[in-house]
Amino acid sequence: MRMRKKKWADPWLEAHRDYALDNPVELKGFWHDTLKCSVLHVELGAGKGDYLNNMALMYPEEGWVGIEKDRSAAAVAARKAVESGEDLGNRRMIVNHAENLLDWFADGEIDVLHLNFSDPWPKKHAHKRRLSSERFLDMYRNLLARDGEIQMKTDNSGLFEDSVLYFLQSGFMLTSISVDYRRQPHEEDAVTEYEKRFIELGQPIYRLCARHDTKERDMIK
Repeated sequence: MRMRKKKWADPWLEAHRDYALDNPVELKGFWHDTLKCSVLHVELGAGKGDYLNNMALMYPEEGWVGIEKDRSAAAVAARKAVESGEDLGNRRMIVNHAENLLDWFADGEIDVLHLNFSDPWPKKHAHKRRLSSERFLDMYRNLLARDGEIQMKTDNSGLFEDSVLYFLQSGFMLTSISVDYRRQPHEEDAVTEYEKRFIELGQPIYRLCARHDTKERDMIK
């Protein structure tokens, strides 16, 4: 569900451009240095920022970048971080479309890419807009580090089933797959407010982890 537009969002984002970035082309290739980390995580569709902010606190030695195109949602996420009083040195928000990833990240720069509860785009003609579709996976393959990983979670069984095929057809190897991920506790992985609602309703959470086939990538190069 799309968030209702918040009148304060644009002025707030404009006043906090040191954290909520618009088009950080100057950071391409320098994220590890900027966030002072050896492992860089990027979350596409960060929403209201619960996952990004909680994981950044749980793993302060790692770098976290959340990308959210909805300016109201991004403003909520960024304000939560800024007003928390916590050290924000290991995280940033990018308020823009995921289609522009190649402008902001260098080849091999991302260690872990997170796709959390992405828009399922259920109508067939819109499947190409899914963040797990083949055109996006082709982009991710170049941006991921050699041993980089994609972690995907969703409550939508149709999206999940299709995505398994997308990954396999795009030359990725599935290293983990679960059709009821939260059946067991995973304290290492933050639960968002959105996810919690589905867990309370007994709705299974689907999850997969995938790595690109490095042999195939080397052959292409």
